[in-house]
Amino acid sequence: QVQLVESGGGLVQAGGSLRLSCAASGRTFSRSAMGWFRQAPGKEREFVAAISSISWSGGITYYRDSVKGRFTISRDNAKNTVYLQMNNLNPEDAAVYYCAAGSTAQAMDVKAWDYWGQGTQVTVSS
Repeated sequence: QVQLVESGGGLVQAGGSLRLSCAASGRTFSRSAMGWFRQAPGKEREFVAAISSISWSGGITYYRDSVKGRFTISRDNAKNTVYLQMNNLNPEDAAVYYCAAGSTAQAMDVKAWDYWGQGTQVTVSS
């Protein structure tokens, strides 16, 4: 029932920055945990970051180790939007980035998430 649409992907040089946005439709956005995953060619979809619903935890964030200190996830419930600010990008960050919605922000497994966007491509040149 929740629909997610990612935007903000593109081509960036190594060391550059990019901000992804995920616009959500649905009446329960503020009650959903939101996450970002990515999938590079030939690899499994992997967890990047997540943020809890403010109704339960007040917006606790989680990150995979490789992006800590570089990526920041945030959400604006008034705009039904979740963001992923990506700084100091490197070629290993290149992937299709997917926005996800679910019930548990702590979940690392893609199978634990209920709704997915179609993805936005992030290309990092070296």
